Formats: sequence, C-alpha cells, structure tokens
Amino acid sequence: MSHTQSPPDIVEVGARDGLQNEKVLFSTEAKLRLITDAMAAGITRLEVASFVHPGRVPQMADAEAVIAGLPQDADATYIGLVLNKRGYFRAVETRAGGKRGVDEVGCVAIASDTFAEKNQGQTSEESVQISKDIMRLAPKDGLSAQVTISASFGCPFEGDVAMDRVVDMAKSLAEADPREVALADTIGVGAPGHVAELVARVREAVPHIPLRAHFHNTRGTGIANAWTAYMAGVTVLDASIGGLGGCPFAPKATGNIGTEDLVFMLERSGVKTGINLDKLIAMTAWISEHLGRPTPSAVSQAGGFDAAG
Repeated sequence: MSHTQSPPDIVEVGARDGLQNEKVLFSTEAKLRLITDAMAAGITRLEVASFVHPGRVPQMADAEAVIAGLPQDADATYIGLVLNKRGYFRAVETRAGGKRGVDEVGCVAIASDTFAEKNQGQTSEESVQISKDIMRLAPKDGLSAQVTISASFGCPFEGDVAMDRVVDMAKSLAEADPREVALADTIGVGAPGHVAELVARVREAVPHIPLRAHFHNTRGTGIANAWTAYMAGVTVLDASIGGLGGCPFAPKATGNIGTEDLVFMLERSGVKTGINLDKLIAMTAWISEHLGRPTPSAVSQAGGFDAAG
C-alpha cells in the first residue's frame, strides 16, 4: 500500500509533556537519553523542556540543564514550551554566549477561561494576546515560534468548547505569523467526526498557516483522531514515546498518543515516516524499567509486526 499525501512531520513531546505528569522523576541525564535516543530513531523535531515555575511543575525544574546538555550539532529542532514572557526570556537566555539553546518556542493559548486560569493564571483572551506578543518577539531573537490552542475539543471544567471559539482564536493567533497553529485535545475527548470538522474549519479560516494536532488517548480515540487530522490536512502530529503524558492541571488527563503507535499506524497505512519503529520500542522497554510499570501505548506492549511472518 502506498500513499500520495506527504507524510506528516512528527514532534516528539515525551521529554516535556510525557514527563510533566509522572510521579517518578527523570534525572537530567535520563531526559537527555530519551531525547538523543529519539533522535537516533529518526525524529528531528522535539519538545525538550518547558520554562514553567518549578514549584508548579517540579518535573521541569531542570529545563536549562537539559538544554545545556543537548547535542549542539544535531540536525534537529529543539522546542521549549513557554506560557508567559518570563518563560520566554528564560528560553532566550539558553542561547546566550553563542550557545545553541532552543531553536523554537511553543506558546499556549487555552480555549476556556477556567482551564486557562488553572494552567497558567490567565484568561483565555489573555493567553491569546500573550502568545501573540511572544510570537512577535521571537524572530527578533532568532527563534521560530508556534502556538497550541489547548482544550480545543473540550475543557475539563466547562465541558464542550464551541468550534467558533477555536476558529476565532486561530484567526487571531495567525496575525502573529506563527510557524504553525496546533489544535490540542488536552483531555482526550475528541472523536474523528469532530476532528475532521474542526480541522476543515480552521484550515478554511487560516489557509496560509500550517496546522499541527496534539491528541491524548484518554478515552481510546487518539490514534483514530490523528489519522483523521492527517487526512483532513494537518501536516504535523505530536506524539510521546510510550504514550506517556498528561496535564497536572487537568483532572484525569492521561497520556498522549504513543509515538510508536503513531509510526506503526502510518507505516501500515503506506505512509513512510523515516522513523525506526524497533528503536522506539526499545526505548519504551527502557522507560518501563525506569518507571517500574509498563508504558500505556499499545505497540510498546504488543510489539511491531513482521509482515513477512
């Protein structure tokens, strides 16, 4: 089976979104192993840290140390998540003195006020304006910037999120010329029909901006949603090795779609990703050992498939 559509780029978010909700803390060295092993498997764009208050998300307290330890000459893009100007200036500082630091910042705008307040101490509209301010600053500091619309498919506190709200946010955020706009199903309530319609509406509203999608598999729909988004024109998909992840400020938010599940699904559908599935599966075995429990993704437990038998 072959596929005429260009394969999606895959952003590995395991070192940030994957670890931020884990009770077992990963050392700086373990995080660097996760990142460099993912690059060895063929992933070239990685979210490596978030610049948040260590008291709020202690798992990310070593952001600067992780970034300082990254390979300087790797042919990859290192992304740092920033929620406000303070976090942005920390990201910029990683590049001081000629160091490589982060290559890209990821901003977060949230589609509901209650979740925006709990996640980053802002209203929804404030999160849009702060994201736009940061995205306008970034090119002057030699950084690219993108933005995620979090809770695009539903809020853990307010329930359904109106598609009109997400479309209006995308249009406003597009004014700051982001590298891409991502639609995130932060709590895993999206389903393929919803995904197809929202992607189509956002594509129509901002046809000049590439779209990315970020799905959690909380209710088992994540991989189906990823395929639907890809078929609807999303060009970049987030995933987390082992299906790790969740949000400390969203009740019952569990893991992202597993990177190995996504790669398996795409490859079996004739979409060549250029990513080595066996290496990803080996990574999940190491992560399981580190966590003291199996990782939640399906392929990390079932393994790949030898089509030749």
